[in-house]
Amino acid sequence: MSDDHDDSPIAARVRELEAILEEKGLLDATELDRALEAFAHKATPANGFRVVARSWVDEEFKARLLENANEALPAVGLSMGGGLQVQRLRVVENTEKVHNVVVCTLCSCYPIALLGPSPTWYKSPAYRSKVVSHPREVLAQFGLELPADTEIRVWDANAESRYMVLPRRPAGTEQLSEEELAAKVTRNGLIGTAAV
Repeated sequence: MSDDHDDSPIAARVRELEAILEEKGLLDATELDRALEAFAHKATPANGFRVVARSWVDEEFKARLLENANEALPAVGLSMGGGLQVQRLRVVENTEKVHNVVVCTLCSCYPIALLGPSPTWYKSPAYRSKVVSHPREVLAQFGLELPADTEIRVWDANAESRYMVLPRRPAGTEQLSEEELAAKVTRNGLIGTAAV
C-alpha cells in the first residue's frame, strides 16, 4: 500500500480500496508503486513544451490537437493514459483576442503527464476561487497584464477532463527549430498564468 498519508476523504477512500484489492489478490502493491514511480518519472513540463512546439511548426498536428488532444498526443509519443482511467485532455488556444487560463475549483485536477507535478499555488484556495471571479487581477499578480479588450476564458478542470493552454507563438521565432521553440515554453504558459 502507498506510503502517502494524505488525510483527505478521497485519499482515505483510495487507501481503503487499495487494501481491499490487495486482500483479494487483485492488486500487487509493489507493482502499483513501480507503475506510479514510472509515471511520475516521465511526468514533466517538458512533455507539454514539446506538444506546444510541435503545434507551432505543424499546422496539421495543431488542428488535430485542438480537435481531439487525446488522439493527437501519440504523434509526439505521449498519452493521457497511465492511471486507472484515461483522462480527456482539451487544449485551448490563446489568440490575439482571447486568453485562456486553467483552474480546478474543486481540488487540483491537472494534466500531470504533460505539465509535471502541479505548482503549490495551483492547489491553493486563493487561486482556485479568485481566478474564476477576478481572472485579470490574478493574472496581474503573475505579472501578466493583458489589453482591456482581451477576453479571458477560465477553464475548470475535473476528474474526467484536464485542460492545457496552447500559448501564442512568440514573434520573431520563425527560424527556430522545434527543439528551440520548446525551450521557450513555460509551465505557467501552459496553465495560462503567463505568456510565452
